[in-house]
Amino acid sequence: MSDKLVLVLNCGSSSLKFAIIDAQTGDEQISGLAECFGLEDSRIKWKFNGGKNEAKLGAFTAHREAVEFIVNNILGAQPQLAAQIKAIGHRIVHGGEKFTRSVIITPEVIQGIEDCASLAPLHNPAHLIGIRAAIASFPTLPQVAVFDTAFHQSMPEKAYVYALPYKLYREHGIRRYGMHGTSHLFVSREAAKVLGKELADTNVICAHLGNGASVTAIKGGKSVDTSMGLTPLEGLVMGTRCGDLDPSIIFHLVKQLGYTLDEVNNLLNKQSGLLGISELTNDCRGIEEGYQDGHKGATLALDIFCYRLAKYIASYTVPLGRLDAVIFTGGIGENSDLIREKVLNLLEIFNFEVDNTLNKAARFGQEGVITKPGSTVAMVIPTNEEWVIAEDAMKLVAAK
Repeated sequence: MSDKLVLVLNCGSSSLKFAIIDAQTGDEQISGLAECFGLEDSRIKWKFNGGKNEAKLGAFTAHREAVEFIVNNILGAQPQLAAQIKAIGHRIVHGGEKFTRSVIITPEVIQGIEDCASLAPLHNPAHLIGIRAAIASFPTLPQVAVFDTAFHQSMPEKAYVYALPYKLYREHGIRRYGMHGTSHLFVSREAAKVLGKELADTNVICAHLGNGASVTAIKGGKSVDTSMGLTPLEGLVMGTRCGDLDPSIIFHLVKQLGYTLDEVNNLLNKQSGLLGISELTNDCRGIEEGYQDGHKGATLALDIFCYRLAKYIASYTVPLGRLDAVIFTGGIGENSDLIREKVLNLLEIFNFEVDNTLNKAARFGQEGVITKPGSTVAMVIPTNEEWVIAEDAMKLVAAK
């Protein structure tokens, strides 16, 4: 039995992903998902020793009850495994400028995460609920916060300062922060191994594509630019988020069309993106099905998604100077051979040539290069944010 096991918790607004991971090897002992909090079909699924398990949680379940179920029903059935857990690692979306690296959670850290809640209103409040539930259930174990924004603290000022009055940054911290940092960090390290290069000599562009999506330029293992901004709203087209748009649209919606600011916020974050364009679904699988069936909205949504992504990738060659590879990761990036092919075909000026056989093979957890020999390299690498969180948690615990 390992002495480096970490329970990793990733709390979303209505879900909780969890895993017990060996921080040294990345091996998962248990992994699962509790979802649909507050709904009649709220449930929890988990894998252990190759077996799949599922249970209903009830309509009134939220993060605390889900953590209690994990402790009492899942870990309670595996006391030897539970006894090996050395720390709890929490994924935190936004740490502002206050948190530039992972930290052991204290009351001051909790307050700092709360202070950043307005920058990630769908995420940080849920993380705080998960932290408090975990502290109640595991009062003797160290709790560690790992921030999505920390990886992007290496960006130069020219990349993260907005063209607003500088005092807004100086006095209020309004700047680009970026998200998905643990994912971009993990896949860039793995890409260097695939390329046979030292990380310090590897220049890649990583596209983390899921319901939330971002692109990062990574030079020598360090983030030098990224598409998400002050909040997760900026950048690419996403499942329900609009990404980049003319800011004057907000004033037009309010002054000319009578929207309230809350309605605009809801529109941009929850009604736009793939859902808003297609008028069909925010799920990329449904968009692809609609595209194959000739649905006009789904086709337009897919085309805009790929076009915006290709433009971002092309622009991020500027801070890199030399491009060693483009990496696709995240639920869409790892599984949609159609989107990868469309994006790389739009980038033909960079000499990408898709190998259709390799591209189709690199799905459902499989990784690898998806371009032809002699072409600029594009590859698929399944992300493993949980392993990064477990690694950081064990490092901090070992250093105490």
